[in-house]
Amino acid sequence: MGKRADPDKFTVTKEALLPGLFFALFLRWCVAAYPYSGYKKPPMYGDYEAQRHWQEITVQTQVSHWYRNTTQNDLQYWGLDYPPLTAYHSFLIGLVADWLDPESVRLFASRGYESDQHKTFMRWTVFLSDLYFYVTAALCICIDAERIIGKYHTNVFKRTDIATTLFLLYPGLILIDHGHFQYNCVSLGLFLWASFFIIAIQNDTLATICFVLALNYKQMELYHALPFFIYLLRKCFMCVPNKGRFSHIIHRFNKLAIAVISTFIIIWYPLLNSWDDVFQVLHRLFPVKRGVFEDKVSNVWCSANVFIKLKYVYNNEEMIRMCFLCTIMAALPSCIDFFFRINRKKFVLCLINVSLAFFLFSYQVHEKSILLVAIPVVMHLPEDPFMCFWFLLVSTFSMLPLLLKDGLLIPFLCTSLIYLSFYSIILKLSTKDAGILSFLNANTVYKAANPMANHNSVILKLLSTNFFFSLQGMFWLGLGTLLVEPPPRYPDIFPLLISMYSCIHFIFFLVYFTHQQISLPTCLPIKIKVKKN
Repeated sequence: MGKRADPDKFTVTKEALLPGLFFALFLRWCVAAYPYSGYKKPPMYGDYEAQRHWQEITVQTQVSHWYRNTTQNDLQYWGLDYPPLTAYHSFLIGLVADWLDPESVRLFASRGYESDQHKTFMRWTVFLSDLYFYVTAALCICIDAERIIGKYHTNVFKRTDIATTLFLLYPGLILIDHGHFQYNCVSLGLFLWASFFIIAIQNDTLATICFVLALNYKQMELYHALPFFIYLLRKCFMCVPNKGRFSHIIHRFNKLAIAVISTFIIIWYPLLNSWDDVFQVLHRLFPVKRGVFEDKVSNVWCSANVFIKLKYVYNNEEMIRMCFLCTIMAALPSCIDFFFRINRKKFVLCLINVSLAFFLFSYQVHEKSILLVAIPVVMHLPEDPFMCFWFLLVSTFSMLPLLLKDGLLIPFLCTSLIYLSFYSIILKLSTKDAGILSFLNANTVYKAANPMANHNSVILKLLSTNFFFSLQGMFWLGLGTLLVEPPPRYPDIFPLLISMYSCIHFIFFLVYFTHQQISLPTCLPIKIKVKKN
């Protein structure tokens, strides 16, 4: 399914690895110095308070009450709405918090608890989680990308040091986890480990366990579920010997089924005493009454709502059916192609396309859910640096209204400019005649990635022109949001314009990446012959 490198013919390019790694970690701490979601905004505060409150609830109440409305656990005040692994994570952090600062998790009395010491503690928990789950997985994926292509490659974006730094400097995740305050790095890190075990190690059992862990940390990992399901199911039927073919297929399928079921049982067992407990947790995980989207998210339904007020035309049940059908239809071309023409390069593209289809068309989407698309795009960046870089800029820009609400304008500008600058430096290192604005030129970027490849000059010029105007649009919309007072009748005009503008881009990227996936040739695994002595 993929070309493996001879261990004697590859090296890990690490000249800039440690400086890039330390700079990416330092940048996280710089962003962490700024306010978090809901800072000094009673009575509900924000996501920071939600995470602190979950620590309070998990430490101070019984396990059976974590997802239930009781006198000690008011679900209307940041009730737990993530799977059990998030609850266990909150419980472990809560135990440490209870030891260091008992007031921060005291039942009821700790609501809205804010102190400099506690903020430092909470920021440390995100930083260490990021380092343990996400950074390590990103490093392993980048090392394997260079290992596959061998020692004498020319793609500068596949150098381990450069790829790792670009991976870790992506502004979106830094701003949301270390600025806004969340633990997306845990679920996305587990997702990356699952992807690594498929792409590099080819260990389907470990990939299955890691993905189930990711799914049990945040239910939004369902965005990635279809590509994993298709890949693992198809692998059960591939490279099977003719003798005992059926038994080999059943053996492979049973091994994966046992991994899935046992992992679910281990995670869910402490919480469940009856079927009523199961339904209560599921009710908390999928709150259909909240509506099709929250705030101003850059998907189709939020954009359509500007012209057709969906909640007055369709009830929640009708919207759920409509969202389901549209999501399946948008993801179907990619899934069908991946099922019948499977290979590992298509796996990453299928992750991009299916998660983007979910973001654009599914039910109950948040602005931050674009991170579920962005991380697979970061994985694909060495293969298609121009389009992936464009997508990553748009994905960060789409969250601007949320970041402004949290007081994160300066971190948004700085992290975006740093990412842009580092990208430009890479082009300058790979192409001597590259200038400071060479990132605008698709031809220059693709030559840096693969100097020997022949690209259609007309298409590259068209892409370069569209990229330039796309950046112009983001600049003027951002400037208008900051400097122009919206009319009283339309107070949300700029967030809506940003959402619609980003949505148009995401639809274009869905078409583009789907075409890229379908254009890839089929490359089924080569059957390895065992030498007989």
